[in-house]
Amino acid sequence: MKLLSAEQIVETFERFKKINPKPESELVAPNPFCLLVSVVLSAQATDKSVNAATKELYEIADTPEKILALGKDGLIKYIKSIGLYRSKAEHVMGLCEKLISDFDSKIPDNRDDLESLPGVGRKTANVILNVVYNQPTMPVDTHLMRISPKIGLADGKNPREIEESLVKRIPQKYMKHAHHWLILHGRYTCTARNPKCNECPISDICQHN
Repeated sequence: MKLLSAEQIVETFERFKKINPKPESELVAPNPFCLLVSVVLSAQATDKSVNAATKELYEIADTPEKILALGKDGLIKYIKSIGLYRSKAEHVMGLCEKLISDFDSKIPDNRDDLESLPGVGRKTANVILNVVYNQPTMPVDTHLMRISPKIGLADGKNPREIEESLVKRIPQKYMKHAHHWLILHGRYTCTARNPKCNECPISDICQHN
C-alpha cells in the first residue's frame, strides 16, 4: 500500500485544523464519569443513539453512586433503545461498583486502571486518556480502521496495528485532536458507501489504497 510522506501528513492535519480547529466528541456528557459511561454504551452503536438514551439518564444520575441507586433494571429503562443494552447495563453497574470501591469514585488517569473496569477495553481507555486527560492516545474505531489505510496515514491489519502506526506517524502537535478529525472525516466525508471525494479537503493527498 502507499503511505503518505511526513510532509503530506502535516498538510492533511493542517487542512483538518483549518476547517475545525477544536473538534470534540459527539457524545454528550456533563462530566468525565458520564463520558466513560457513554463510551461504554457506544460500542456497536451510534453516538446519536447513545445521546438520545442518556439525555434523561444524566439529568438524574451523573455519578457512580446515583447509577447504582437506580439498579440494573432502572438503568435498563433508560438505555434499552441501545443495542446490547442488557450486557452494557451489566458493564455499567460493574464499573460503577469498581470506581467506588477501588478509585474513590474518580476516573483513573492510566491505562491499566481504566482497563480494569468492566466494559472498558483499549479503545475506551484511549478515549478517556485523550479527552479527559489530554494524553496523546489514538482510539481506533471502525471509521479509523477503515479510512486510515485508505488515505495512507497508517498501515496494519487490526486496530492495535493501525493505532501504533498512527501514533508513530502523526506529529505530536496534532495528537490531541487527531482521532476526532479522523472520526468526523470518516463519518461525514469519507463514508463507507458513496464517499464524498468531490467534497474532500484532502482529495489531492489521499492515496485511495
